[in-house]
Amino acid sequence: MQIGRVIFQNTFSKLQSIRQISTTLNAMAPIKVGEKLPSVDLFEDSPANKINTGDLTSGKKVVIFGVPGAFTPGCSKTHLPGYVSSADSLKSQQKIDEIVCVSVNDPFVMSAWGKEHNASGKVRMLADPSAAFAKALDLTIDLPPLGGVRAKRFSMVVENGQVVELNVEPDGTGLSCSLANNLGKK
Repeated sequence: MQIGRVIFQNTFSKLQSIRQISTTLNAMAPIKVGEKLPSVDLFEDSPANKINTGDLTSGKKVVIFGVPGAFTPGCSKTHLPGYVSSADSLKSQQKIDEIVCVSVNDPFVMSAWGKEHNASGKVRMLADPSAAFAKALDLTIDLPPLGGVRAKRFSMVVENGQVVELNVEPDGTGLSCSLANNLGKK
């Protein structure tokens, strides 16, 4: 009788561990369409200017696109310029209230990068210095030559805090599905 109880307790304990692991893995799954955007503080222009993603998207339709790094070739030649040049049409045709670029960089770098690409009034340049937002989305990629953990290249449309469209580059860095001209095509 005692042996049976020990076996049952060991089996039950293992099942609880498996459930905990499963719950943890599910909690770490990348964000999906239909889910609420995590509320994370990003920074605009300086560390003193916090922008909370929950507040940013509340009651609005917002495009958020993430890039691996400011001033990197693909981000500077294609990704950001595509959103800057498409800003007016995205806002009028798709009724977008704001377009936001997020990168794992400091706010000063993001501000300088935005100025270089004439993003003012078209694309808000927000810094995710500790990758807190990218981690909360589970859209990180380890790129040691760029400093380690970075955001995967992605784009999303968020309506009133809920993700309604999500495009994540299959390899995390490519330039295809996350480009401005692909929004709204799903």
